[in-house]
Order: sequence, then C-alpha cells, then structure tokens
Amino acid sequence: MPDRFVRVALFAALGLLAAFVAQPYLTALLFSADEPRAVTPRGDLAPAEASTVALFERAAPSVVHVFARNRNRTTARFDPYSGEEQSQGGSGDQTGTGFVWDAAGHVVTNNHVIQGGTEIAVRLSTGEVVPATLVGTAPNYDLAVLRLGRTANPPPPIAIGTSGDLKVGQFAYAIGNPFGLDHTLTTGVISALQRRLPTAEGRELSGVIQTDAAINPGNSGGPLLDSAGRVIGVNTAIFSPSGASAGIGFAVPVDVVNRVVPELIRTGRTPSPGIGIVAAREEATARLGIDGVVVVRVVPGSPAAAAGLRGVDPQTGELGDVIVGVNGQPVSRLADLTRAVEAAGLGQQVQLQVERDGRIRTLPLTTADLGTTRR
Repeated sequence: MPDRFVRVALFAALGLLAAFVAQPYLTALLFSADEPRAVTPRGDLAPAEASTVALFERAAPSVVHVFARNRNRTTARFDPYSGEEQSQGGSGDQTGTGFVWDAAGHVVTNNHVIQGGTEIAVRLSTGEVVPATLVGTAPNYDLAVLRLGRTANPPPPIAIGTSGDLKVGQFAYAIGNPFGLDHTLTTGVISALQRRLPTAEGRELSGVIQTDAAINPGNSGGPLLDSAGRVIGVNTAIFSPSGASAGIGFAVPVDVVNRVVPELIRTGRTPSPGIGIVAAREEATARLGIDGVVVVRVVPGSPAAAAGLRGVDPQTGELGDVIVGVNGQPVSRLADLTRAVEAAGLGQQVQLQVERDGRIRTLPLTTADLGTTRR
C-alpha cells in the first residue's frame, strides 16, 4: 500500500513538472495572435483632446516653414525641397517659422529668421515650396513681413486675437518647425506677462508673453495661439543654457504685431521715434559709476542737436551730457530712454533731464522718425 501511494505521488509530481515545462509552448500554440488583432472601439475623444485637434487642423494650413539663404556665409545648407542638410561652401541657411497674415499672401516671421538672407523661400503645409520677397522689417520688434510668390493653392490667413486680455494660466499652443520638423504642435500655459525682451541694440520690447509651451530653434516666427486658435503672439526667443527648450519661451504680443505689420506692408518700415544721439555702451557707463545715458555723439540735424545736447569732447575725451530723466521719470540706461521716447510717440515734445557740469537742467525737444541708429 505505501509503495502504491509513493508511485501515485511520483507520477503526479512528474505530471505537474511536465505541465510546468510545457506551459509556455502550449500557450504560444493555443493563444498566439498570428493574425491582425481586432480593433477595440475607442469611443469619442475627450473634449480637451477634440478641441486641440480641431485647433491644429484649423491653424496649421496657415503656418509655413521659412528658409533664408545667405550666399556670403559658409555653413551647412538645409534643402527645403529634400529636407536634407548638405554641406556647401560659400552659403548658409537660416530656417524658422511664419504664418500667413492676409489673403494677399503676406507672411509674418521674425526679423532674425531672414536677416542677412539674399534668397528667401517658404514651404507651405502642402509641401509646395514658394519663393518669397521681403516686404519690410522692424528690427526693434524682431518682426519681418514677406510676400509669397505665385502659388496654385494660397494658404488661408490665420485668425488674429488680442494680447490685451490674456491671463496667466490660460492654455497656449505653439505651431512651428523646431529643428526642421514641419508643423510641430506643442502645448502649455501662459507662464507670465509683461516681460521685457531685448531686441535691436539699446532697445527692449515690453509686454512680452512668457510661455512653457516647448519652443526650440526653428520655432522662431511661428504663432502662439490661444484655445480659440487665434494668434496671441509671435514666438521669438527662449531662455535656455543648453539652447533647447527649458520651458521658458517668449512671444511678441499680437497687439504689437497688429500695429507694426500693417505699417510694414504699407511702407516697408515702421516709424521709430528718436532724439538723435549715439549713447555710450552700458558696460562703459557702469565702469564709470554713472547712472544714466552718456551722450557720446549728437546726430547733426536731429532733435538732440536742435536742443543743444552735447556729446563727449573728441579732443579731450571729457564727458558732455548725461541723460538722467525723461518727463520727470528717471533714466538709468538706454532701454529706459528709448521706451520713454517711444511712449511719447512721433512729433511729441519731451522734457529731458540732463546732467551737465554737475548740474541738472531740463531741455525740451520734439521726437522725430530717425529709424534705427547703429553705433
């Protein structure tokens, strides 16, 4: 009896061991999906997903890829037709994003995307590559306007919103071509408002929008959209030690764009109120311990010349005037001065507070359109 029990137990153990060893093979034989799986019905998209999809489908056809070729610079060439980077001596390409502004085929982008370009081309969402001509630039706002050449299917103008009623925390969407990857959508929120962003030399753009929607090289000039799919800004810069998105991007507010772009379309430039001085660099002023704008030179025939402002004596190097205020508001650096003059507007009288020979005096002058003065 005991021997029989041992034999039964042994056979049972062997059976279990055989089943354990054979189990993977039996499972693979009986349950392998060697035919296409049946698709499980998904159901409707979540409302937030459906809204984002609709936003992209509505706005994407108006977003374009901008290529500016500079034949005087040697670098790798990015071919808009093949999408391949090619090494080519004697030329260099800058790439970025733009969006269609109106039914006439005007395209808005950043000035730094096309600056120095001798040939400009635009790739549409359909893949068609169209030559473009430069209509006008506004370096002080880092904006430029192009005009598309002849195309069989002109893209529609994008919807324009306002930046005047934006709230921190509302959703923001960026469409662009980061690293040459066409029509990439990134999402985030408006992280802050009223930031300041340096543009042309000595200038700052105020009221700039900050967002954490991913913005990378190639996004420049593309639209920042609200949840209604309207442009609320033009993506223009990022803050990043690595050069890639660190969640801090900046966009020129659309209310500025909506003021500047029509001027560029009409005249090719935007009025730039000024007084006609060449200022010392801020680092030199700081080394001297001066709080204000040191006048190095006065432009002949300018409002500053008419008001009697004095620059640095070219013979002795002795300081002339230091501008320390405009209309009673303190001025510590050139950006403060340009912001105050632009706020006053063209053809308006301003009162400059100037330090001369250790005394503060007030000089009235009238602003004029002087364009962008380079040192």
